[in-house]
Amino acid sequence: MSSPNTKETTTTTGSAGSSFVKNEGGSSQQPAQLSPFVYWSQTKQTLQLKVDLKDAKGAIADFSPASLAFSARGHGARGVNAYKFDIRFYALIDDEDASFVVTDNKIELNIRKMDPAWWPRLVATPQKPHWLKIDFDRWRTEDDVELEEAPRDIRQDYEKEYNSLQKQELGYIKEKTKKVYMIFYNLAMFVGYLYIVCVMAILYYRDGPESITKTYANVGNAFKFVQLLQYLEVMHPLFGYTKGSPLVPFFQVSGRNFILFLMIEAETRMYTKPVVFYVFIIWSLVELVRYPYYLSQLLGRELGLLTWLRYTIWIPLYPMGIVCEGIIVLRSIPYIEETKRFTVEMPNKWNITFDMVLFLKVYLLLLTLPGSYLVMSHMSKLRAKKLGRNRNRSKRRHVD
Repeated sequence: MSSPNTKETTTTTGSAGSSFVKNEGGSSQQPAQLSPFVYWSQTKQTLQLKVDLKDAKGAIADFSPASLAFSARGHGARGVNAYKFDIRFYALIDDEDASFVVTDNKIELNIRKMDPAWWPRLVATPQKPHWLKIDFDRWRTEDDVELEEAPRDIRQDYEKEYNSLQKQELGYIKEKTKKVYMIFYNLAMFVGYLYIVCVMAILYYRDGPESITKTYANVGNAFKFVQLLQYLEVMHPLFGYTKGSPLVPFFQVSGRNFILFLMIEAETRMYTKPVVFYVFIIWSLVELVRYPYYLSQLLGRELGLLTWLRYTIWIPLYPMGIVCEGIIVLRSIPYIEETKRFTVEMPNKWNITFDMVLFLKVYLLLLTLPGSYLVMSHMSKLRAKKLGRNRNRSKRRHVD
């Protein structure tokens, strides 16, 4: 029996995917979520989605191999509002090759299927959302072939409903061991870099610029610890914990550790250089955005500002980091010439020679020219994929 003070509520669905909550008196509250009209078409290899939003701002598309979460603010079926939608695809897609483009009157998403095939529908469930339409202008289909549906796992097709029932029955949702590990790993790394930045900030506030020369003495050990832990990110793709190639994190982590251990740790005279303070700040700021972003993705929470920072903060920080790393290498060259550290001279039992100074000069050229270009272009492609590309606004023509 319900309490006399309890008001019954019902949920109704309006146009363009808007959900309204009505109380007992019949009055309606603001829509909980607005979904724009989405028009889809396909070829055997690709999918094309057209989102009916004009003058869209802050568009974010979160692609995964099985799903898409999209959000943007623009002029849709219910005026200027924040719109969002989620799609669980019928089959897997190549999320690394997915992208979208924002124009004046629509948003176009281009997606490549993981396995070339004609899909009988876009979404995993037989019931399609009412805001999802067929783009007849682009529609293509396979002639004279019946699309037979393969057996499917209903727990994946109705993932949200399955999790809701599981939570009602057990009181919690069972998570995979890999996901739990990745949550704790990213949280631990975030705490580690946050500790480093907090110590540096407190010491700078207390001692002023004098603390800059004591940076390595104060946080050097902590930085070495978290940097060595990052080699776990090389192992994650190998064991299927994350997507992608292990070579990318290997070169990124090894590049930093080359600077940290061989250029700074091995030469005590480098400990007090101001550039160490700046490179530690730059590296830490990048990670203080990256790890919370990964956590939000693991927890299924799309935070617009965090996503924007993840794919934008590198624009000022990466060039500054490359400059600082180059300065560290340049400052280390005279010390290595003096000490002959890491240099192998003849004669020796291996009958080989290695000039560390020459190696550093070549490394410096590769870091500043092709290295920086490859890193920046890679991040630029990731940013375009996640945040989209804005085409030039069409110009109005005035007829005399």
